[in-house]
Amino acid sequence: MSAAPGRPKQARTAGEAEGTPVSGPDPRAPGWAACQVVQWQVTHGRHALPWQNTRDPYRVWLSEIMLQQTQVAAVLGYYARFLERFPDVQALAAASEDDVFAHWAGLGYYSRARNLHACARQVVALHGGQFPRTAEALQTLPGIGRSTASAVASFCFAERVAILDGNVKRVLTRLLGYGEDLAEARNERTLWALATELLPQTDLDTAMPRYTQGVMDLGATVCTARSPSCLLCPLQSRCVARHEGRMQDYPVKTRKLKRSRADWWLLWAEDAEGRIFIARRPPTGIWSGLHCLPVFEDEDALLASLPAGARAQVQPLPPFTHVLTHKDLLLHPVYVQLSPSDLPREGQWLLPEALAGIGLPAPVKKLLSPISGLAPAP
Repeated sequence: MSAAPGRPKQARTAGEAEGTPVSGPDPRAPGWAACQVVQWQVTHGRHALPWQNTRDPYRVWLSEIMLQQTQVAAVLGYYARFLERFPDVQALAAASEDDVFAHWAGLGYYSRARNLHACARQVVALHGGQFPRTAEALQTLPGIGRSTASAVASFCFAERVAILDGNVKRVLTRLLGYGEDLAEARNERTLWALATELLPQTDLDTAMPRYTQGVMDLGATVCTARSPSCLLCPLQSRCVARHEGRMQDYPVKTRKLKRSRADWWLLWAEDAEGRIFIARRPPTGIWSGLHCLPVFEDEDALLASLPAGARAQVQPLPPFTHVLTHKDLLLHPVYVQLSPSDLPREGQWLLPEALAGIGLPAPVKKLLSPISGLAPAP
């Protein structure tokens, strides 16, 4: 697919960009961008986040996984609590899946937690509890893609490898005027190659961690999606997008996921002893593998699962919406008192205080928090 009309077809030098001519080296000149980013990061980058200023691959890896599709502010509390319970990869590998889910619940994208657990077990079983030191080897572990592997290898082992998360894609496509559609895999591969060209070439032990952190910081705090602060950017003098005045046109990605909506009915069944019936979600799909109130696609299906005498006793509770990345769930809780024999399906009856030890989806945790003593997920 060709580039969008009016946008550059490939990375160009600043002197070739439309708009004001720029003197000096082009942004792809060896070492130029890396030098600017490293110097800027020392004085203006972020230094106080809890996963910074460490070369412990366990902590860096954990932060990278948690930060996928999740804002820093949301991760901070989870990161601290997770490390308190699982201080190293050995502790995480030895934990039960339920324990891991219980400390992850509320962060979403629960396949990350499952892969995190599987990865820890492989690190212990296959690598003696030590993370591999190269990005290539790290990518063989569950849940670690190219960018995450490169972040760990760069931060912890100073390997000269590029990262390409959403923030970094925005910085680099604007800097280089790279207008090819990143929905096409071949165009993203080209951007990977360009990102590698821009990496530091000397003093890698110091420069690689600082450059990697710096380019991430630029995307998060300066080269933002909606209101970039170009005058504060160390790359602004050579940035193609700035001199075109077209920062909002980069990066180009035409394929977008459409939002959808679903209505789910939740069965809150409680017995005479105050125990709540909890079932495990299927291994794939939304909330995969978590413990949850039984879910039904409609009210008729929920009522059909109950004994005839109990159907008249159900109490509908106020519905509420839970927002996922690409789907809105309208949840309809229905409360009913039953005896265990009334619900002959796979699951378990748990006292409210036992719910803290299992992984519950955030909206279910919030729903049950008044009677369970659980702190609602943030």
